[in-house]
Amino acid sequence: MPKLKHDPRSGGSYKLSPKSIGTRRRESLEGSPWPLGVTWVEAEQAYNFALYSQHASRVRLLIYEAERLVEPVFVYEFDQFRNKTGAVWHARIPRAQAGTAAYYAYSVDGPTLSGEALKLRMFNSAKILLDPYARQVFFPANFERSAALSADTNAGRALLGVLDGGTDSFDWSGDSTPRHEHDLVIYEMHVRGFTMNSNSEVDSQNRGTFAGVIEKIPYLQELGITAVELMPVFEFDDTEPNYWGYMPISFFAPHHRYAGSRDGAAAVREFQEMVKALHQAEIEVILDVVYNHTGEGNEHGPVFGLKGIDAATYYMSSSDPSRTYADFTGAGNTLNCAHPAARQLIVHSLRHWVREMHVDGFRFDLASVFSRNSDGTINFEEPPIFGDIAADPDLARVRLIAEPWEGNAQYPNYELGQSPWVYGRESKACCEKPACPCPPTWAILQRSFPGAGWKQWNDKFRNTVRRFVKSDSGLVADLMTRIYGSSDVFPDSIESSCRPHQSLNYIASHDGPTLYDLVAYDSDDSWNCGNRDGEESVGDEVSRLRKQQVKNFCCLLLLSNGTPMFRAGDEFLQTQFGHRNPWNVDGPTTSLDWDRLETHEDIFRFFQKMIAFRKAHPSIARSVFWRNDVRWYGVGAQPDLSYDSHTLAYCLHGGSEDDDLYVMINAYWEPLDFAIQEGQPDQWRKVVDTAANPPEDFCEAASAEPLRSPNCAVPARSVVMLLRGRWRPEVRAKREEGR
Repeated sequence: MPKLKHDPRSGGSYKLSPKSIGTRRRESLEGSPWPLGVTWVEAEQAYNFALYSQHASRVRLLIYEAERLVEPVFVYEFDQFRNKTGAVWHARIPRAQAGTAAYYAYSVDGPTLSGEALKLRMFNSAKILLDPYARQVFFPANFERSAALSADTNAGRALLGVLDGGTDSFDWSGDSTPRHEHDLVIYEMHVRGFTMNSNSEVDSQNRGTFAGVIEKIPYLQELGITAVELMPVFEFDDTEPNYWGYMPISFFAPHHRYAGSRDGAAAVREFQEMVKALHQAEIEVILDVVYNHTGEGNEHGPVFGLKGIDAATYYMSSSDPSRTYADFTGAGNTLNCAHPAARQLIVHSLRHWVREMHVDGFRFDLASVFSRNSDGTINFEEPPIFGDIAADPDLARVRLIAEPWEGNAQYPNYELGQSPWVYGRESKACCEKPACPCPPTWAILQRSFPGAGWKQWNDKFRNTVRRFVKSDSGLVADLMTRIYGSSDVFPDSIESSCRPHQSLNYIASHDGPTLYDLVAYDSDDSWNCGNRDGEESVGDEVSRLRKQQVKNFCCLLLLSNGTPMFRAGDEFLQTQFGHRNPWNVDGPTTSLDWDRLETHEDIFRFFQKMIAFRKAHPSIARSVFWRNDVRWYGVGAQPDLSYDSHTLAYCLHGGSEDDDLYVMINAYWEPLDFAIQEGQPDQWRKVVDTAANPPEDFCEAASAEPLRSPNCAVPARSVVMLLRGRWRPEVRAKREEGR
């Protein structure tokens, strides 16, 4: 049989050789089980439909016209003997037979069972079900979430897939994928929140959209970041409180409300235009993706697609008789990532976003779920999905970033880095009952992450830096490790061979307070710099100290080995008014207030200068650990590692290709004199002093005055950085002579 000729850039269609049409009569009549989803067969002017459902006993295809959304204009009953291969139901429908078709869905029924066998088989033929592989999702005007919650039909109120009929694919000509190394600086952004505010200076119809991001590209270039990490853009139901978007209902379609015209086709096109424009600006596009659960929730949640198509395949069941779905995510259900069909769905989705949307990387939400077996136990060897991703040629060079933990604190699975397993008393009850009578047991609380080479959100860096800057005690040794690249969890031993850039360093992200709120509100890991939360009536001295602390955070983030990330708005002191978890808040709390950019232009300038400094000094972000190129000091010749110490200094040697840096960190509440331990005073120039007023807080080396004393005064709660080497005219001249 002739092979299918698949065009990966054809927008979900494939072409047949003219000679092969006659020989493929069987497939023309019965459809093909590959590829899953709906594809356009140009040579036959027909749609191919393929749906995975291992446990279904009856499947019907429902096709709708744009003006008739209650009753389908065409219904195709799949014949088990002709239209089913393995677990895939398939059919080939000529466009002439489908009429003026615009949308499609499925009705799926299964065997009548009872007891445990029925537990995850949510079949209900009355439900109109969304194709899990739909590239666009249509929300009808009468869409009702409540209709997906009841056992009755949701006809006319259900989500539908879109039939595009082989429309032209996007013009990617001229697009090139940027690839940053030492200069990678990630900017975490919520598409809607980034430009939704009226003071964003974005055209009113583009606010909160992919097109709005395009309008702000000059700002991103001015700031200097080199990658954006977009919070979830997969289609989700925003009629429920779900601002962040971590409750996906489709793994292939971009969220329709992130398009100016608020429809699925426009969302696809605008997303592609945004990616192409960002690439032209040399900015990578990384997606925060959610493959650990879906928006269908638990047994009380809605039925949109997977739950009604084959819940027993796609979701984990709970061992607790009072629950239907296992919940290791805190979102009601857990995708069964150990099952081949679920793994295939994930890999096909990733491939789609790389091939068709030209995405450069992915940050996997709650990625430790990937290590769960189908029964909820943990695979300590090689969870198969990591091999599936590594073996796919389309995914071989994209960035893979993990959030290496799960979302339900009762069932901990923490997999940061390649460090030795950590044992302790397990917090969950062994019989999973709220009032468990069983004694606590010892269990593995930290495990190595199975994804070789993946970057990982390093919460150890986050926690240490937050606490050190607020002057908590006993943290100097740990801070040294974090600045060095967290070699304790990313060891470069012959067995592990980790790299420091695998440590994704961050201090604030969407999940928690903003960088400014860390210095404006009191909690375990934050300090308001005075005796009053918020900004009202805090006084100039407190405001000045807060800015100084933010600059300290910025320095420690951008001077550390590893990959830095900060959240949008931190560069102009965006506030959430102390709110630490606004996942369901859509409004002033979560939309960037661009007036603060003008109010806090000095902080923007500091971030801008520090980003440029890091990019200009590749010896900071090396592909290997600093090793003998770094010397650790304190106020004197040795670092003070005592519990009450709040000081650290180090000298990073840049070798023949970069400057030497001397960084002094004083988290003590009094000024201290640091004795410079290397070179002569006049070799060093002060380029950063976070306690100084702008522009003296960051000075260009060429215009900075050399030190006049072997001692350097470092103000209370501040960071001072000195520079020597390449900027000097005599050094530059010698290098030019040698070239």
